[in-house]
Amino acid sequence: MRSGHRLGHLRGHRLGRRFGWLWGAYGTSALGTWLAFGAFPLIAIRALHAGPVEVAVLSSVGSAVGAAAAVPLGPWVEFRRKRPVLIAMDLVRFAALLTIPIAFALGVLTFLQVLLVSVVVAAADITFRAASGAYLKTLLPAEDLLVANARFESTAWATTIIGPPLGGAAIGLLGPVATVVADAVSYLLSALGIRATGGHELRPEHREAARMRAGDLLDGWRYVLADATLRPLFFNTALFNGLVMAAQPLLAVLMLGRLGFTPWQYGLAFAAPSIGGLLGSRLARPLVTRYGQHQVLVVVGTLRALWPIGLAFLGQGTAGLLLVMAVELGLIFCCGVFNPVYTTYRLERTATDRVTRTLTAWAVTTKASTALLTAVWGVLGSLLGPRTAIGLAGVLLLATPLLLPCRAAAHLSEPEPAPNRT
Repeated sequence: MRSGHRLGHLRGHRLGRRFGWLWGAYGTSALGTWLAFGAFPLIAIRALHAGPVEVAVLSSVGSAVGAAAAVPLGPWVEFRRKRPVLIAMDLVRFAALLTIPIAFALGVLTFLQVLLVSVVVAAADITFRAASGAYLKTLLPAEDLLVANARFESTAWATTIIGPPLGGAAIGLLGPVATVVADAVSYLLSALGIRATGGHELRPEHREAARMRAGDLLDGWRYVLADATLRPLFFNTALFNGLVMAAQPLLAVLMLGRLGFTPWQYGLAFAAPSIGGLLGSRLARPLVTRYGQHQVLVVVGTLRALWPIGLAFLGQGTAGLLLVMAVELGLIFCCGVFNPVYTTYRLERTATDRVTRTLTAWAVTTKASTALLTAVWGVLGSLLGPRTAIGLAGVLLLATPLLLPCRAAAHLSEPEPAPNRT
């Protein structure tokens, strides 16, 4: 009887109307983001005649400053209802992005404005992600979190496949500003979708202190570092994501420069393997049901670290292109399984009144480590050559499984509000 119930649970699992609206809002904004992928650098280059230094500043400094700006928002959001915060962050991103096409149409767009918009969007994005994790934990019971996160993951990979080609076509026909408009509208539609979730959200209990103290900014990091199961996972994800992303610019230099791949081949090498993310996210729940959450987390977390070193052996021609696609397919498939499992594991392990601060600290650290490692690998690439630097990143990634949790975490025993699944 129990196994029959579990099988039915996997074949079709309804999470309620409110989650449906939240899921739709997420998919809409994710599609808008990928439609506008690369639009800011293109605007800077084509419309503002920016050079390599300015484009690099836009790509790295904007997100880094945005991450720093999001730090005080974590403790502030923690003690407020999350749905209004989610709507507010969507509207902030909508308004900020909309200033770019307006300024462009009026002929007054500047590089400083584009940089400031990237900072605002980055800060709002981190705050939204942190608040959405806390909101999801109150919206659904614990046993449904993995199903929900797997659906978010599959949607993310689907928009990754669809968005860039459509955005590239739109940029070719209408220019990069058009995709920024589409991205802005997607956030407005997301805000409307989140508003449609309805229901009553309990107000979090306030702290004893009425004002936020400077020490409160570090609460998220204190909570993570004090937890024996969250701490290794925290360092694992920060280091893994940072090293993978640090190698990407060098791979572009190697493929498009020395090895002579065309832009369409470069795009195909990363777009086609994204189908692995869809496959992996669909398998996450069945694998956890059969083997257990901790075992899947450790095994898949180890497997995903084995793939990137293959890029150091990249050659020319069709064989080289197939090698990149095979490596990316394996990596993305493992990430498609790992991401929803790890996201659920983190939510289950984090106390409800700490989720926003914890997720904010996590996102800020990940962005900061990615920016730092990208800068370091840029220097290494110039000193050692791109292939050697890519190989070094791959070797270091082989050590990241040592930072995965050694043992399964016990679930926190805390009173959870009964989800309203109308």
